[in-house]
Amino acid sequence: MSVPALEVRQVAYSDPLVVPMLTELSQEYWTRYRHTLGDLTEEMRSREFAPPGGGLLLLLAGGEPIAGGAFRQYDEATAELKRIWTHSAHRRRGLARRVIAELEREITDRGYRRIYLTTGPRQPEAKGLYLAAGYTPLYDPTLPPEQIGKHPFEKELHLS
Repeated sequence: MSVPALEVRQVAYSDPLVVPMLTELSQEYWTRYRHTLGDLTEEMRSREFAPPGGGLLLLLAGGEPIAGGAFRQYDEATAELKRIWTHSAHRRRGLARRVIAELEREITDRGYRRIYLTTGPRQPEAKGLYLAAGYTPLYDPTLPPEQIGKHPFEKELHLS
């Protein structure tokens, strides 16, 4: 199935368009880990993804968010990817990969030289996504996922 023409939009974490992303992520975390993002109204007040150190973008189809992701400053040279999401009705279409590519472009434009991220042991799809996108695992991939806990990854960026 082809990916439709989409609008890429940078938005504030407090933008109402972010609600579907946070709601579904919170439900996903509950299903897999028995915890949520907590109070979403409070979560949306967070400034951790605000410029100049961070950002959030959404892919919109017909004005509706169908995928997105955020980043924040991890250290002076490193951005951390967070909240990578694809709406459950739109998965397996390459949208998460597009989100990552768009975020990487923005992160590079902001002058970061490295990206760091973690994903959980019960998210094999995310692990596969990051490996396919060129991220290097910072853990022993031969160990059982639950023994590792959070799965950290990194990717060095090449500034143009």
